[in-house]
Amino acid sequence: MDIETLRAFCLSFPDTHEGMPFQGFFKNSRAILVFYVGKKMFCFFDIDIFDYCTLKCNPETIEELREKDGFEKPFNLSWKHWINVNLNGNVPDEIIKDLVEKSYQLVAKGGAKGNR
Repeated sequence: MDIETLRAFCLSFPDTHEGMPFQGFFKNSRAILVFYVGKKMFCFFDIDIFDYCTLKCNPETIEELREKDGFEKPFNLSWKHWINVNLNGNVPDEIIKDLVEKSYQLVAKGGAKGNR
């Protein structure tokens, strides 16, 4: 999946917007593009190094996914509620889109504990 396809897909959900909240903070996180529903994030990735995206996920699903190739623990977020998804061909686009949609739904319905 390319960056514009993922960006357009994330923005296709109701009440979704994007931002780059880490511009003034850490040098290695200035290129992080975050997608929000309301004020809560559901997906983000580095626009300079587009190799994975980080998604909100049900804890039960995370355990199942980590056993598969293309999924790993996120950097600096709760391993219980977030997962990194490889975007370099290990995970089919249909699965990525399904996980992004589930992440959006989880956050949109208020199940965003750990999203602070």
